[in-house]
Amino acid sequence: MDNNIQLVTGSGDRRQPKGSPETTMKALVFHGPGRKSLDEVPKPVIQFPTDAIVRVTKTTICGTDLHILKGDVASCTPGRILGHEGVGVIDSVGSDVTVFKTGDHVLISCISACGRCEYCRKQMFSHCTSGGWMLGNTIDGTQAEYVRTPHADNSLYPVPKHADEEALVMLSDILPTGFECGVLNGKVQPGSSVAIVGSGPIGLAALLTAQFYSPAQIIMIDLDANRLETAKRFGATHTVNSSDGRATEAVMMLTQGQGVDTAIEAVGMPATFELCETLIAPGGTIANIGVHGTKVDLHLEYLWDRNLTITTRLVDTVSTPMLLKLVDADRLDPKRLITHHFSLDHIIDAYETFGNASKTKALKVIINT
Repeated sequence: MDNNIQLVTGSGDRRQPKGSPETTMKALVFHGPGRKSLDEVPKPVIQFPTDAIVRVTKTTICGTDLHILKGDVASCTPGRILGHEGVGVIDSVGSDVTVFKTGDHVLISCISACGRCEYCRKQMFSHCTSGGWMLGNTIDGTQAEYVRTPHADNSLYPVPKHADEEALVMLSDILPTGFECGVLNGKVQPGSSVAIVGSGPIGLAALLTAQFYSPAQIIMIDLDANRLETAKRFGATHTVNSSDGRATEAVMMLTQGQGVDTAIEAVGMPATFELCETLIAPGGTIANIGVHGTKVDLHLEYLWDRNLTITTRLVDTVSTPMLLKLVDADRLDPKRLITHHFSLDHIIDAYETFGNASKTKALKVIINT
């Protein structure tokens, strides 16, 4: 797919461009499985009084975007602008927005939350009845010059003065996801043993945040030697290259034959989830982070009597304010996850780099808009 900018008529939450530069923008558009392009599309407008329009300054690509391009996410339909992470400056706000104003510098959450519905009152913002994971999924996303953010008062965060924008992009999704879906759901405890299957960006985010709880062992498992070396630098106590098919044996040797207290699945493939099933100790927790687009077997024939907990979750971003404080206090450095930079005009190249991480050694890429 080339980088030629096309004119695409509106779909989803977009309206027809009127021909002037002020009413159109560049955006990365999904055209169906395996198809994407950088297009000229209508600039978003306020649709509801709780909306804000944000001029995106920096965004990134998520592994979930790759799952969308594989056809794993049925809710994302052709014509959608991808992306659910970023920082920017508010361009305009709806009449009911009270926390933010035009010109405010904001972090865009991957999850939109009304703050009022039954699920929001349970802090299950990902299941908000009028929000949830919308950006780059059911409405247009952040891989664009502008984005409409629903429920702005509850779905944006003020950027602290002197904060590093690139670091904060990692707080839109990847760090709260690794922390909430992996570490919190996995019940990581001081002195416990943890195996993280997948040393890509989300697995490394789980590694960074698991260290908040001082587990005795954090074992990172992957096929990629470069990513395992990165995991060592990020604080892994042990690494296991699973390319020889003996990862379970290696983990059992490291845990005196017991297995781990927490196994975190951070890939989204049947083989990696089933590996977690073989690693877990009696009484342990398997925490799923990965996006699964195909059937996974649950081997109850050898798990039925092991007192296990299996958790699933879509990130709720309830931890974002805490993570912002840690970054602002220099107690957490998300910039360590960033390996490449691109302009929006070269976002197709960014996708190629991110999607071929074994060759390019990419973790997270920053797109400057």
